[in-house]
Amino acid sequence: MSANLAAILYLIAGVLFIMALRGLSSPKSARQGNLFGIAGMVIAVGTTLAQSSVEDYLWIAIGIVAGGLIGTTIALKIKMTAMPQLVAGFHSLVGLAAVLVAGATLHSPEVFGITDEAGIRLISRIEMSIGVVIGALTFTGSIIAFAKLQELMTGVPLVFKGQHLVNLCLLLGIVALAVLFCLTQSPTLFWIMTGLALLFGVLLIMPIGGADMPVVISMLNSYSGWAAAGIGFTLENTVLIIVGALVGSSGAILSYIMCKAMNRSFISVIMGGFGATASTISTGAKDKTVKPGSAEDAAFIMSNAGSVVIVPGYGLAVAQAQHAIREMGDLLKKAGVNVRYAIHPVAGRMPGHMNVLLAEANVSYDEVFELDDINSDLPNTDVAFVIGANDVTNPLAKTDPSSPIAGMPILDVEKAKTVLFVKRSLAPGYAGIDNPVFYNQNTMMLFGDAKKMVEEIVKALQA
Repeated sequence: MSANLAAILYLIAGVLFIMALRGLSSPKSARQGNLFGIAGMVIAVGTTLAQSSVEDYLWIAIGIVAGGLIGTTIALKIKMTAMPQLVAGFHSLVGLAAVLVAGATLHSPEVFGITDEAGIRLISRIEMSIGVVIGALTFTGSIIAFAKLQELMTGVPLVFKGQHLVNLCLLLGIVALAVLFCLTQSPTLFWIMTGLALLFGVLLIMPIGGADMPVVISMLNSYSGWAAAGIGFTLENTVLIIVGALVGSSGAILSYIMCKAMNRSFISVIMGGFGATASTISTGAKDKTVKPGSAEDAAFIMSNAGSVVIVPGYGLAVAQAQHAIREMGDLLKKAGVNVRYAIHPVAGRMPGHMNVLLAEANVSYDEVFELDDINSDLPNTDVAFVIGANDVTNPLAKTDPSSPIAGMPILDVEKAKTVLFVKRSLAPGYAGIDNPVFYNQNTMMLFGDAKKMVEEIVKALQA
């Protein structure tokens, strides 16, 4: 394949990737956006394989078959509740790929055509340093994020005295080693720099609490993009540079949007440890009482209401109750009730988690409202039906400066005339803090599995 034809095909693939991102910006066009992305990737991979520089297809074929089998198996078996940790796991693979490519380049630079009389070209050394550092911290940071999301380790911020100073020293050490490597081409310095970057990734994510994990996911998404761009520069692959830059920049923009939604400092997110005050898990107020209710009680209250706002959270995802909640909403609409869905930007464990679940259940996009669009109307709402959304409805974000979620905008469900709260128990949410809404006079607690509870409400509405 000629260089001109390859450049044209890579350009087409790049345009398709941009159209994919544009499509993914809205639930209505997300499916089309995915198709654009698939088409772009097919063109990009096919063009790369057709290059004259590719001499042996055996290992490539083995990698495609092995990766395809693993990916297909995961796609068929993965549950929606595990999607956040799956995304974190995939981010770690991108970071690891960047480290391996940089290491291979260091070992055999002549194969990649990046040498001159002095050895590895200076610009290539700079690219390798940036790529391996971002890739290494993305790899270990994503593993820690996976462990937190999978609950293999605590979601409480893990902090120690002088942590920010340690992180700063690590960062300065990495920069110094990168400069020395670029000057000396020393493999020893390169791998020491890589080791420090791996450690930096761990320390960057460990102090981040569970309530902030959606921002972590978007941040790691950005890092993985820049790591991919670094690979592209090393391999001198135009489309990989384009894709990496698109993912990196879009992930950074998403991180900024998520930080704004959570009232967090963007710089603090980049440096790690935001919201990282040592906290203890609050298991509820023993001296407070709640008003428990049944599915029949909830059905009666909602069927006689003029308006109901359904607030989904991670509990809905765990119970896979999205189809049941849509059926409940449809029955209420038939009874003349105005039904809407309120989505907090960080509800769930990753950006857009609740939107995906509701779209899967064929909930109309016109009925789904973001926090800013519906919060002002909650005081005029008859019933707020909260299903597993603990932290994003917790007023301690506004009243307790020491809270892990302090300053985060929340859905003001407590302002509705009646609050129906579906939870298995009074256990705290992922942020590890109690929710005062449980004990309000206008709150009725519906204890039990979210899906079973909603299904019982549906039966009661049909009776």
